[in-house]
Amino acid sequence: MEERLLEVKNLKTCFYTRDGIVRAVDNVNFHINKGESVAIVGESGSGKSITAFSIMNSINAPGKIESGEIMFKNHDLLKKSEKKMREIRGNGISMIFQEPMTALNPVYTVGRQISEALEIHQGLSKKEGIKKAIELLKLVGIPLPQKRVNEYPHQMSGGMRQRVMIAMALSCSPRLLIADEPTTALDVTIQAQILEIMKDLKKKMGMSILMITHDLGVVAEMSDRVIVMYSGKIVEIADVKDLFKNPRHPYTQGLLSSMPSLAKTEERLNIIKGSIPKPTELPTGCRFSPRCEFAREVCEKIEPPLISGKDNRCLSCWIGSKEYTREVIA
Repeated sequence: MEERLLEVKNLKTCFYTRDGIVRAVDNVNFHINKGESVAIVGESGSGKSITAFSIMNSINAPGKIESGEIMFKNHDLLKKSEKKMREIRGNGISMIFQEPMTALNPVYTVGRQISEALEIHQGLSKKEGIKKAIELLKLVGIPLPQKRVNEYPHQMSGGMRQRVMIAMALSCSPRLLIADEPTTALDVTIQAQILEIMKDLKKKMGMSILMITHDLGVVAEMSDRVIVMYSGKIVEIADVKDLFKNPRHPYTQGLLSSMPSLAKTEERLNIIKGSIPKPTELPTGCRFSPRCEFAREVCEKIEPPLISGKDNRCLSCWIGSKEYTREVIA
């Protein structure tokens, strides 16, 4: 059995708004093994990024992690003090944010921003930190790192800034790297380069990756397993090849059928009718039932549990899970 690095159990994260309670992450369960790449996919508003921030224990008001466990190397992160979490962030778990221009501080050089994390977490001097920063910039493929280390974020292209973000995230050799839409707003050539850098660094450093994305092409390229989320819930978990070959949940089927394909140049793209429900007005039963062409009466009345199957897959669907074992995950 593979060794688990992270295990999320019954995680619930809510936001208290004037319009009501938003259950952004509702009873979510999954794990990541050591050295494994896992992707979370779904539409905007499905709870992907909030799941990532919950793992980092970085939910601010009006949000709150209501319940659950986040076991990282057999320790529950939700029971850690803020001081302990600051030690874990960067050292144990690092995060790449989706917009490097807003994540990087515009008034400090990129070298200073990288070295600061090394000084705090690794106890390096400023001189040692800058030297290490140059090594990291070289590692992520930035040319002339001795020059670039003294530049500011606005002096760099989007692809360069994303490389800087990766260098910062990797500065303390984390065991888990969370990448939140790491290729957003980058052209396809730069996207491919960033993904190749991440794959190469994963092999070299033996770390695990949690990829947050809506891009199924990135999922196919980067992931070992895929978690599909819809409206705060996990609806399917599967090995990446199995998911693309045989999606079981109607929502997963809809996502995959809406992908452009060179083999379907003459056909119109499929779409999933309707839109994700308003978070303060969730439907009873299965949250996808109002948009599901296969929905039956039971789907509209009773919420399906997440059930594990014999094919290393978990599914939350009254129709698609008939062949599954009755080991209820959530």
